[in-house]
Amino acid sequence: MNFTKISIPLTYILGFLCAILSSVSAQQAPTFSEYNYNPFIINPAYAGLTESTEISISNAGFFNSFEGSPRSFALSAHGSANRKKVGLGAGIIRDEIGVTTATHFFAAYAYKIYFDLQGQRPYWQNYTPGVLSFGITAGVQQYQDNLLDLGIMGDQSFAQNVNATIPMVGLGILFNHDTFYVGISTPNVIGNTLSSEENLNLSNPYFGYFGYRFYNTIFEELMIKPNVLLKYENGAPLQADFNVAISFKNKFELGTGYRTSNSINFLAGIYVLKNMRAIYNYNLAINDSPLGSTHGLILSYQFGNGYQKR
Repeated sequence: MNFTKISIPLTYILGFLCAILSSVSAQQAPTFSEYNYNPFIINPAYAGLTESTEISISNAGFFNSFEGSPRSFALSAHGSANRKKVGLGAGIIRDEIGVTTATHFFAAYAYKIYFDLQGQRPYWQNYTPGVLSFGITAGVQQYQDNLLDLGIMGDQSFAQNVNATIPMVGLGILFNHDTFYVGISTPNVIGNTLSSEENLNLSNPYFGYFGYRFYNTIFEELMIKPNVLLKYENGAPLQADFNVAISFKNKFELGTGYRTSNSINFLAGIYVLKNMRAIYNYNLAINDSPLGSTHGLILSYQFGNGYQKR
């Protein structure tokens, strides 16, 4: 008996998997660097929480070894107004996987309530303690699924491309203290109600995260920062990220972590001239994940005193 070897491009396989397994939601799980070093990407309540206006550029997956693997790019900026009671921001997020591309444009507003809470923190750390912030985003997502590129015949699910415009409204709450922070958010509470494509089945993720800042005057130049991110999405298992990073006077950082049933994470960062920060992270895929390992980079610039108090 003769067998014919069939070679199928990996891009097609990824595209097919995404079309079958996903629920047409371009919001991917944030990378290790993004939600730890730019929480504004997943929670509008973070807008204006930094001492001065901050601009961030991040990407993940652009150095992956095979075509069609997940890629993401984000550009965001946020700052404060009205004596820091109001936070304003905007951003662009673009996700690609297989034949699917989604681009999200959004603007954010946050209102803050301050508390007179004093804790113990290092002299070099620069953030505002005792803040309860409520945030909202409004935006639009352009979703494209080039299903015809897969060349699958005889299946109506792949008979035409999908090109949809999806209005989005997100919400978030964040409490920040000297020693810890906790927040919850969701990127789109209205789902596919106003989508230009009737056949979309949007799944809206919900995020919850908590972090702690360990600091002791004995080691006053070090801060240990463990944190947990939980992601819930209807029809998918609960995803949890457990991470820890060590910061030396906001001059450089090292970190590691674990994403349930998905990857082990590694991180290294450096602060340049106190106003600029560069964070590199590597997500090492485990359990034979078909999406592979991912390199990521985030660059941030904060005006004023930057990331150090002095």
